[in-house]
Amino acid sequence: MTDWTESFHKNEQEAQQRWGRPEVWDEARVQRLLWDHIPRELHGRIEAAPFFFLATSNRKGECDCSFKGGGPNLVRMLGERQLAFPDFDGNQAFMSLGNILDNPRVGLLFIDFSDGARLRVNGRATIHDQGPNLALFEKAKRVVTIDIEQVVPNCAAHIPKLIPATEANPQQEECHE
Repeated sequence: MTDWTESFHKNEQEAQQRWGRPEVWDEARVQRLLWDHIPRELHGRIEAAPFFFLATSNRKGECDCSFKGGGPNLVRMLGERQLAFPDFDGNQAFMSLGNILDNPRVGLLFIDFSDGARLRVNGRATIHDQGPNLALFEKAKRVVTIDIEQVVPNCAAHIPKLIPATEANPQQEECHE
């Protein structure tokens, strides 16, 4: 049997001891809720996601969380342990990309508001501004690949059910603010 503490860093363990129930983390729960890949049966769902949230930070720990949208096929699964998404010019701040250049560790959050399913994906990002990965996405000037290190599925609790708008936002295509 795997010791639950091997799956968490020191401060996560401390928080679990102070406010949680660390005894629930047996081997079966760890295997059910802490993965090192995205199972093939979820690839279609990830690729159909119209958006996700990307968390980055620089080496000093200064964080940024960005909404990444573009409709279905925004993300491509390149295998169980790697995915890719395009980077399109937005407000020209390049906050996410700048952080990735400084610290490649990232977190992605996928939420399906139709049924509340959530998937957290943590890993290491690489920015590609030339080479074969650019062919993955039409019109992409850059592609970001993520080497997946940890995947955490979450239950649907506390996620509101949202109904998609039927009319497209006329400002949806480009942002030059």
